[in-house]
Amino acid sequence: MVQLILYSKPGCHLCEGLQEKLEQIDDFPLAIEIRDITTRPEWFQAYQYEVPVLCRKIDGADGPREEPLPRPSPRASVGQVKQMLQKYFPSGDSQ
Repeated sequence: MVQLILYSKPGCHLCEGLQEKLEQIDDFPLAIEIRDITTRPEWFQAYQYEVPVLCRKIDGADGPREEPLPRPSPRASVGQVKQMLQKYFPSGDSQ
C-alpha cells in the first residue's frame, strides 16, 4: 500500500483538484492522509506558499519520515497522476 500525505488548505483549488484525482485512482493501492496546514503552525510555516504538497510516508527503522514528491501539473489527468505515482512506486508498495 502506497502511503501518501497531501498538505492542503481550505479553499485551495489546486489542492482540491489533486485530492480528487488521487481519490479517482481505484486500481492502485493508495492510502491518502490529508493534512490541513492551517491546523498546525509548523505546517503553515513550511507550506503556506507551496500547497499542494504531496509526500510519501515511509515507516523506517528510525521511525516514520516523509519524502516530498514532484507536484503534478494542475492540468494532469487522473491517468497522468497515476503514471507519475507508478514511476515512484513501481510495485504499488511504499517500502
